[in-house]
Amino acid sequence: MSALFNFQSLLLVILLTICTCTYVRAQAPALIDRNKTGVVGLFWKAARIGERLSPYVSLVCLVMAFQLVIY
Repeated sequence: MSALFNFQSLLLVILLTICTCTYVRAQAPALIDRNKTGVVGLFWKAARIGERLSPYVSLVCLVMAFQLVIY
């Protein structure tokens, strides 16, 4: 089933995007920071969310991991 129609999969895709963008920005900041507007700017915004809400994002990662293992 597509991630657009399954809410759990959509949340997982959003969470993985946030984590990936935050990691890429930590490794190569110029790659993410040069595109702050437009559609590609969503990756910059995801990286900012991952940086500023890091404890909450990691908590949600743990919850999703346990939920995927159980169900």
